[in-house]
Amino acid sequence: MQVLRILGIDPGSRLTGYGVIDLVGNQLKHVAHGTLRLSNTGGKAVIPLEHRLLSIYEGLSKVILEFKPTVMSVERVFFAKNAVSALKLGQARGATILTGAIHSLEIVEYSPTEVKAAVVGHGQADKEQVARMVQLLIGQRIFETADASDGLALAICHAQSLAARGPLGAAYSRNKPKKKGASLAESLGITADMVEGKQRIQLRTKD
Repeated sequence: MQVLRILGIDPGSRLTGYGVIDLVGNQLKHVAHGTLRLSNTGGKAVIPLEHRLLSIYEGLSKVILEFKPTVMSVERVFFAKNAVSALKLGQARGATILTGAIHSLEIVEYSPTEVKAAVVGHGQADKEQVARMVQLLIGQRIFETADASDGLALAICHAQSLAARGPLGAAYSRNKPKKKGASLAESLGITADMVEGKQRIQLRTKD
């Protein structure tokens, strides 16, 4: 059975989240997730930016070498609180993308709105809804940070993008979206009530 391993990255200059999933047949299998803690999260950063960018490269290189993904799905930045934040976030993205390129990964990019629409079903979902849907799709997990669940969401978004284009070998052959633009939730029969926690349902995954 064909297997595609996807690494999702939510880049940041202080916290960078990552998630690794396998697309196995018509199932999403959780592999790993975590957060690279690059600096303090409150107040002025105490670690110089150049050191944090190096930590992104070193940390993601370890993840790539350990889990050996084929493709990296990265969040595309479309806004920031201010110009300085946008610059730092852009540099973190650059370090992330360069790391993937150095390790010969295919690089794909998705905006936050695209990720939310693909995973939850609408582009205005909040982080809690995204995390809840990620749990429904890969099984209950504890996320130390929202960055980690966002990393998994980016990986899942790419899986949905592949499903929308057509079968990936046997992958999603029974769970292809029923309409153009359908979310992964819709294609798998998961409703909004489930996302909000009104009904407990998990997809079966293999650990």
